[in-house]
Amino acid sequence: MTRRKTPTVWVGSVPIGSEHPVVVQSMTNTPTADVEATVAQIRELVLAGSELVRLTVNTEAAARAVPEIKARLRDAGIEVPLVGDFHFNGHLLLRKYPETAQALDKYRINPGTVGAGRQQDPNFRTMIEVALEFNKPVRIGVNWGSLDQGLLREIMDQNARRPNPKSAHEVLLETIVESAVRSAELAEAYGLPHDRIILSAKVSHAPDLWAVYRALARRVDYPLHLGLTEAGMGAQGIVASTAGLAVLLSEGIGDTIRVSLTPEPGTSRAREVEVAKLILQSLGLRRFAPSVTACPGCGRTTSTFFQELAQTVQQHLERRMLEWKARYPGVENLKVAVMGCVVNGPGESKHADVGISLPGTGEAPRAPVYVDGRLYKTLQGPRIAEEFMEILEAYVAQRFGRAQPARD
Repeated sequence: MTRRKTPTVWVGSVPIGSEHPVVVQSMTNTPTADVEATVAQIRELVLAGSELVRLTVNTEAAARAVPEIKARLRDAGIEVPLVGDFHFNGHLLLRKYPETAQALDKYRINPGTVGAGRQQDPNFRTMIEVALEFNKPVRIGVNWGSLDQGLLREIMDQNARRPNPKSAHEVLLETIVESAVRSAELAEAYGLPHDRIILSAKVSHAPDLWAVYRALARRVDYPLHLGLTEAGMGAQGIVASTAGLAVLLSEGIGDTIRVSLTPEPGTSRAREVEVAKLILQSLGLRRFAPSVTACPGCGRTTSTFFQELAQTVQQHLERRMLEWKARYPGVENLKVAVMGCVVNGPGESKHADVGISLPGTGEAPRAPVYVDGRLYKTLQGPRIAEEFMEILEAYVAQRFGRAQPARD
């Protein structure tokens, strides 16, 4: 798929734009003023693979905490760029706490809360001036839950005079796009360079997300940050986010993404990072970890052994990745297949780098293993799982230890 052409915007050490990989972003949900908890959560998000982390800067206590958070992360060897999320009082906090303005790597401005409306324009201008002073990029992030009501009324009035007026919902989506575009133009009028602006336009439903971002992509060439404003919890949130993001990414639209999952009680905030990575990997846009193809099972596979092996392989790869990535460049391109029967199993196994086809109901308890598309060995007996892991380990060391290119 061909990415749309954009300028490169640097957020700290991370480049964002068409020539660079789509970047995974996340956001903390700890009180930013709680330095210890926020640092711990940022560390968790970064270990999961987040490449940008946004945090709320909503109070003076939160603003005072940002430089300490940055310093503690740096002391721990974590150099992830931090994005300050501002609403209502960002112009005041950035002016009062210049050390915070310096510590942050990007500012998020919502035109509906510290925006470019007639009465709020001085606040918007102040934030742009601070961004200029500290040489920081800005994400102008429109959200339909906090849309500039003055602009909405203006476009509603224009719509009423059209020969064929649009529906109220269509006007709402049009206003979201117009707010982002006008705010970006105003930021440039105040001196912010074109290559320091990223846009986003958050809504809650996938079809609306497609409409808004397609319209933005037609009108501007700024890098775009994708995400539903609230996706939901569990499977619902994962499916909604995948539906919303995958269509746009497949069309070359999107330069950073966030999956805004509602965490289930007691679960890790890092789940949103894991899902974002899986979306990009499934689309072939990024490779973060080896992939494991496993069949769903059918009436021929009443044995659960292949399911257990698939789980064991997945867990083994996750445990080994930290060491493997340091020792074996390119190991994230490894493809493994764990199949459950003789119908599709051998063929699927041959398409992987290393694959195994386990016996199903009534089949001989023999499991052929394929390496680089060729039959390598047939395993049998009680140590099939252990022997398959040994084959995997040897393959990784032999292939990626020499940093060979990935197979097509």
